[in-house]
Amino acid sequence: MIEAKYLQVDGALGFVEIVTPENSTAATLPTVLCLHTAGQSGVQWRHFARALSEFGYRVIVPDLPGHGRSEPAAHAPIRSLSIYADWLWKILELLDVQTPFVIGCSIGGKLTLELATRPSQPLAGAIAMEAEAAPGRVNVDGLRRELEDVASPSRADRTYLGTLASIGRAVPESRAHVIATMHKREDPEISSTDLIGWGTHDVQDRLGDVTCPIHLIAGDEDPWIDARSVQSAVDAINDSNPGLARYTLLEGIGHYPMEEVDDFASLAHQWLSELSAGSTVEAVS
Repeated sequence: MIEAKYLQVDGALGFVEIVTPENSTAATLPTVLCLHTAGQSGVQWRHFARALSEFGYRVIVPDLPGHGRSEPAAHAPIRSLSIYADWLWKILELLDVQTPFVIGCSIGGKLTLELATRPSQPLAGAIAMEAEAAPGRVNVDGLRRELEDVASPSRADRTYLGTLASIGRAVPESRAHVIATMHKREDPEISSTDLIGWGTHDVQDRLGDVTCPIHLIAGDEDPWIDARSVQSAVDAINDSNPGLARYTLLEGIGHYPMEEVDDFASLAHQWLSELSAGSTVEAVS
């Protein structure tokens, strides 16, 4: 079953899609919060959400403020991922969700790390994809200048070509084209402010605060991250809490695993099951 809600948060409406298996009682299901990438929306999880729900989850897919069907933030586009994280907890509170799993990619992966390093708001488990604990690798000053000229007619083409360049070679050309075409729907101003958040967000000194089982994922063909840095974050978490974190390197995959990997829901279900079981750390390549 798919349910759509508009929720009033901080003076603006936020859109959330909720997917549950047929003939189930949502209150008895583990909840998975799915977080999209910079400039995009919950549509990135369109193939995933229903498929994951059939494994017995309630799947919540929000559009961050100014993305997809959510209204923009009341004052200005958001440039801080911690503000997005605050907004997400307000959404969860309105939905009466207390201890969710979180899975996110890119800025959604960084948001997953942000939420996982807030022990006062515990998670059941976290899967952070394509995100480093350190600030993201972008030219923040350049992005700030770009905000003065976001209406360039070439921006859609840049998004299309940039998406193609960020997809792994294991992905068929036809699927890569669809992913890149869908990504062209972004708002240039929102994309730029999201990337400023990506380039300034840093939880390196808070990795010891992670208290939930966590799995960090990197595509070996992702041009936006250094996979070694992702593995280093896993090591740092395990230094403080042995066995709490694990790492997977996805061969032939780029920046968008949930869109690139065949039957990603089955893979995510495996990871979520391992988090539930408190599995020991294991590097997979």
